[in-house]
Amino acid sequence: MALTTLDPKTALVVIDLQNAVVALPGTPYSTADVVARSVELANAFRKHQLPVILVRVDTTPGDSLPGRTERPRPSGGTIPPGAADIVDELAGHPEDIVVVKRNWGAFYGTDLDLHLRRRGITQLVFTGVATSIGVESSARAAYEHGYHVTLATDAMTDLNPDAHHNSLDWIFPRLGESGTTAEVLELLAKTHA
Repeated sequence: MALTTLDPKTALVVIDLQNAVVALPGTPYSTADVVARSVELANAFRKHQLPVILVRVDTTPGDSLPGRTERPRPSGGTIPPGAADIVDELAGHPEDIVVVKRNWGAFYGTDLDLHLRRRGITQLVFTGVATSIGVESSARAAYEHGYHVTLATDAMTDLNPDAHHNSLDWIFPRLGESGTTAEVLELLAKTHA
């Protein structure tokens, strides 16, 4: 679906652009490209005095995720210093909201929805890593919470190209609208001219 509009009360939600995550290889876009496009969007949102939400994942030593899986998962061990920190290119803006999640999605077990509702936000633009995990989980929850969902498709990447394309081709069209960073920026400028 083509990107048609941005609500006057739209927030940018940046998923997991933290040191340990951006050190991973991305596909089809490099994590460096995703960071650069997310920075461009964040600067535009800040310019228009719209919220920028920086979501990072962190664990507490001894945490264990519930349920059985076929693939091994990290088990809340010791994280190297700085690994869970938001990348320098995005960090350091006191007006930004930082949300710490302990699961894939940014809504479950966090105060993200509270931050958004208090500000009257009706639409969310998502960027980040990984498309099929943190971004998709958060976008699904946003849709379920009644937000208009927009996905900046060239400002997200995955570890697996098939998973990335599955999200873009099959899941995201059912959750909202997708567009490039340039398209989001163009609509943002029109909405807040």
